[in-house]
Amino acid sequence: MARLVFHGQSCYEIETADGTRLLIDPFLTGNPVADVGPEHFTDRLDYLLLTHGHGDHIADAWDILEATDATLIATYEIVSYAGEVQGHANAHPMHIGGAHEFPFGRVKLTVALHGGKIDAPGAEAYTTTPAGILLTVDGTRVYHAGDTGLTRDMELLNGEVDVALVPIGDNFTMGPEDAARAIEMIEPRIAVPNHYGTWELIDVDPGRFVNAVGDTAEVVILHPGEALEL
Repeated sequence: MARLVFHGQSCYEIETADGTRLLIDPFLTGNPVADVGPEHFTDRLDYLLLTHGHGDHIADAWDILEATDATLIATYEIVSYAGEVQGHANAHPMHIGGAHEFPFGRVKLTVALHGGKIDAPGAEAYTTTPAGILLTVDGTRVYHAGDTGLTRDMELLNGEVDVALVPIGDNFTMGPEDAARAIEMIEPRIAVPNHYGTWELIDVDPGRFVNAVGDTAEVVILHPGEALEL
């Protein structure tokens, strides 16, 4: 059974039953609510997955990749930047709609409605399409929506998701009510809110999400450092 640990904003660590360690969207340095720093991962990391290039999703990616030589899984443009500017060659490029079987499980990139700038040194010539990540680990299907607004493309995920990790902070992403509508479309077993409470601008009450979801799914609110057994 895999284990999902929340580290604040949109950052999640997943450890599979065989000990494979994955990290999604590492924003730890400068994150006022993060429970760990990047050094927590520099001893061992197998895969690092990125939904898009904004600083609150990739802040520690390059230092962690340099320390661990983990395999980067991201869109073609982010992988190109990683190789050409950051010098990280151990990477697997993907794009929206594409899926691939990795040793730990399956990854598919999904549609997300958001910005494409890559916030990193030397990235002026690079931009990318933001994505969501649908991954299957130890038989559990986990959907990390990334940063996104509500879109009917989410209806295509109905029946494909066991655990949905969705942003609720409003302003830059869906707010609680739109996120609840996304859960209605997807119909996962468990819904986990993220991308809220980090700063005042996205400091929303997750209770609004709980109330709006109702009986559609079980809502699990994770605080940084807390885990969910998948």
